[in-house]
Amino acid sequence: MNSGFAESSISKAEALVEALPYMQLFSGKYFVVKYGGQAMVSSELMATVVTDIVLLKQIGIKPVLVHGGGSEINEMMRRLGKKPQFAGGLRVTDDETMEIAEMVLQGKVNRQIVALLSRCGARAVGLSGGDAGLFQCRKREPFSPADAPDERVDLGRVGQIEHVDTALIETLSEKGYIPVISSIGAGPSWESLNINADHAAGELAGALQAEKLIVLTDVEGVYRQADKEAGIISAIKENEIRYLIQEGQINGGMIPKVEACLQALKQGVSRAHIIDGRQKHALILEIFTDAGIGTMVTL
Repeated sequence: MNSGFAESSISKAEALVEALPYMQLFSGKYFVVKYGGQAMVSSELMATVVTDIVLLKQIGIKPVLVHGGGSEINEMMRRLGKKPQFAGGLRVTDDETMEIAEMVLQGKVNRQIVALLSRCGARAVGLSGGDAGLFQCRKREPFSPADAPDERVDLGRVGQIEHVDTALIETLSEKGYIPVISSIGAGPSWESLNINADHAAGELAGALQAEKLIVLTDVEGVYRQADKEAGIISAIKENEIRYLIQEGQINGGMIPKVEACLQALKQGVSRAHIIDGRQKHALILEIFTDAGIGTMVTL
């Protein structure tokens, strides 16, 4: 046998052996994966994420995907002559923006992810968070963003999740399906409300008592803005998160990500991670290797 081929084969075998305890530990457990950022823009990266998700399902893990589509929504808004606006990392959503968000998230992004999963042999079901009362919301009250405490912002048709009904998700997962959920919720009169996808994933993970919440994004993890050369923070606790937000070192779209992780952990989720979805097979590297990648959030 060629020595190079033998070494490569041994390396692959060792990777499987390293993964075995994790496969045994996580079989039958829910993993909520929030999928967004630049990891959704590249078709090549989307293919690797989808492959990882299908692998999780094949070994007995119950993955649930919650997706955003911020870049696609922004692009569509600009094409229609509308400027995206944000406050505290959250999208300001008027009636027209709500229509655009629904069109993009449910009509394009959700269907695309479901199609990719299906091509890999999985049984995937696309859902809106408003289906079957999954995300029951109220309109979010005007608030002061953590990075601008002196301002009061009305986000418009943005929902605050009050209740998560997991019955449909549990039924689909037990029957072998992979639920793929867009971040749209239902208001008191069943009107559509825009939900930040990070918050939606955190609330769903908590309601499912998931083993892990994994937030796939387009940065390597959490790092201090004032000291980027020091690299990412491999593990971070709530008190440091609050301090770094107050100091403006965690800002913008990273704020709802760390908030979602903290919320999930407070509801009983075992582990929460923010990892770089641009890294090929990021999910596999995080879940099935001893070192892991990205930032682990703890209380």
